[in-house]
Amino acid sequence: MELGQFELLLTPAGQKVLAEAVELVRGGADPVQAATALRRGYGADLVSAALTQAGLRRRAVVKFGADAEVMYFTPQGLEQATRVEVAEHRARRLVDRWGAGSVADACCGIGGDLVALARAGCAVDAVDVDPVTAAVARANVAALGLRASVRVADAGELDPGAYDVWFADPARRTSNRRTFDPNAYTPAWPVLMEMVGRSRAACLKVAPGIPYEFIPDGTEAEWVSFRGEVKEASLWLGDKSQEVRRKATLLPIRETLEASGVEPEVGTIGRYLYDPDGAAVRAHLVAEVAQIITGRLIDPQIAYITSDSPARSPWVSGYEVEEVMPFSLKRLRAALRDRHVGSVTIKKRGSAVDVERLRRDLRLHGDNTRVVLLTRLGNRPIAILATELPTP
Repeated sequence: MELGQFELLLTPAGQKVLAEAVELVRGGADPVQAATALRRGYGADLVSAALTQAGLRRRAVVKFGADAEVMYFTPQGLEQATRVEVAEHRARRLVDRWGAGSVADACCGIGGDLVALARAGCAVDAVDVDPVTAAVARANVAALGLRASVRVADAGELDPGAYDVWFADPARRTSNRRTFDPNAYTPAWPVLMEMVGRSRAACLKVAPGIPYEFIPDGTEAEWVSFRGEVKEASLWLGDKSQEVRRKATLLPIRETLEASGVEPEVGTIGRYLYDPDGAAVRAHLVAEVAQIITGRLIDPQIAYITSDSPARSPWVSGYEVEEVMPFSLKRLRAALRDRHVGSVTIKKRGSAVDVERLRRDLRLHGDNTRVVLLTRLGNRPIAILATELPTP
């Protein structure tokens, strides 16, 4: 979508055709028929923009809830935007930590974090290098009745020291592919660190798989999970501590776990096996989770916890173990056949097995279901046959 197309949507005629497009999409109209119907009264460019926007609003409900009904999006902007619960959590933490002062949103995108920061009472100065994206963010601020400055500019044009807090969500895509290398972020990691160094306080949103060697001393690193799926990591910079402090947060329940230095117990696989939430795994807090459920690790290098009695915690998914066996396709297939298993959930950790190929090779038949966990003890690959416990 070009800037002129988007600006047409903000005119009275654009608002009228957008409202009609939203109703057509909501009613499940065929795209070709919807376009044909709208083109009887409006130009092709305006109809195309309206139908695209109506479709994006429908998809955006998952991330933005009721706000999506009045917001504006671009396809890439919606994909990369922070979901509302995560953005609101970060905005609350920022205000609790540093107060509701002036905040620079250095890579604002379509405005997911910008909206949360403005609602939390911050005076936000937001920039994005792309004119269409900046226009969408500005329209979202207006549509939601908020106040914030949104303009077209490169993040490097901001003076981090001019704000109480400098916040950045750098782009993590190159040539339409997601990148896991912080040096390939936009702005690149060295530029981000230089700007952090000139700030009074800073918060960076980064990929949850960020290598630990990129996290500076004096950082609080928080991994955030929403309904069991790790969404991101936030790096909170500005304190003088010389070590990285690690924490994990579960949303929407807002439960947080911090590193305590507890030494994990390691022991044999018991009757129950537990898979820690991914945020705790990323934050290297598996030992702390094991302590919560009075469990032990099955291997010092593997993030599976076991116990002899059942435990309930939002930090784990649980399984009742039926059989532990050395990994062998023939043996696993026989065990599943004996149980008349026709459907399996396959999970792996520390295993090189190709899951989809294994699923085909098992040649399952039957009405029962099981969970197969592929892992290792030391250098020995194993398969664990289990049933899933109810979620807490």
